[in-house]
Order: sequence, then structure tokens, then C-alpha cells
Amino acid sequence: MMMAGLRERKKEQTRQRIAETALRLFGERGYDTVTVNEVAEAAGVAKVTLFSYFPSKECLVLDPIKDDYAAAVRGRREGQTPLGALREHCRGIARRGAETSVEALITRVQVVASSPALLSEVYKTNMGEREELAAALEAAMPDAGLVPRLMAAQITAVITTLQETFFQRLFTGVPLEEAERLLQEEVEVAFDLLEHGLSPDDEDKS
Repeated sequence: MMMAGLRERKKEQTRQRIAETALRLFGERGYDTVTVNEVAEAAGVAKVTLFSYFPSKECLVLDPIKDDYAAAVRGRREGQTPLGALREHCRGIARRGAETSVEALITRVQVVASSPALLSEVYKTNMGEREELAAALEAAMPDAGLVPRLMAAQITAVITTLQETFFQRLFTGVPLEEAERLLQEEVEVAFDLLEHGLSPDDEDKS
């Protein structure tokens, strides 16, 4: 068991080193100008090893920001609603920023924003996540007609808005701890709106 645990730690360290090296090179020189061979050499691994951790060049940038909302719905506790499971999942996402540096977060966003290929891949990834979430919601709510697909569209749009707002704050110099605190509060507001909607009274006040 100890040997297996050591192997897993070494694998995770290698994966982390490759990812950090790739992000540094992409940030310095641009995603489109850096080759996979250069990333592998700088990380001290063979190209085949790099691809065993990251199947494509895009994965070097996008894997850390992908999320499986459908899995949160499928794996929810007994008696927990799909929205309740997603709220809990997003609470975890809101605390995830503490696991990395502000500089790394900003660099990743800048690398993605400066590459049409990555932007296209992000769009395809988001579409895929929405379709998978819709399928999970349809399985959780059989015979609900179009409702699961409409819910999936609303949920993913809300999560995207939360993420964009979080990153905009970091870009304008808001400290990570404060940005995280605001994000955690806004997750609750967002899911309250998803669960209960806007009441006529709320609309009158706007």
C-alpha cells in the first residue's frame, strides 16, 4: 500500500510539473508558438510521457478548468435534489482558488484569451458539459419534457457568469481571499435564484 501511494504521489508531482511548465512557457511566448516537444523537454519528460498525462496540447491548459457538473447530479446523495447537489458542488469550486496562485489563474485566462484555438476548444467543452448536464437532469427527472434542457442552459450560464466575475475581480487587483469570499456569497445567491426564481416583488424593486 505504501509503494502504491508513493507511485501515485510521484505521478501527481510529474503531472503538476508538466502543467506548470506548460503554463509558464505559454504565458511567456504564447500558446500557438510553443510546441509539445518544447514543453516535454523543459519539464524533463519524454513526449510519450507528457501525452500519457495530457492527451492533447489543449489539455495542458484546459484540464484544470474543466468540470463535471453531470457527475455531481448523478452522484448526489439519496434525497438530495439535482440543484442541491450542484449548489454543493459549486461551493467546492468557490473554495478551489486557494489551491493555486493568483498569478497562475491570471496567466491561464490570458493564455486562453489570446488563442483562437483555445477559445474554440473552451466553447466546445462548455457545450459538451451543458449536454452532459442536460442528460443527467433528464435521467433524474423522467418525463419532464424540455425542462431538464432548459435547466442545464440556465445553470451553465449562471456558473459561467460567476466564473467570469471572479476572474474580472482578480484582474482588477481584488485580493484572492476577497474574491473567493464574494464568489462563495454569489454562489448562494445564484442558486437561490435558480431554485426559487424572481418573484413579482423582486421585479418591482428593480
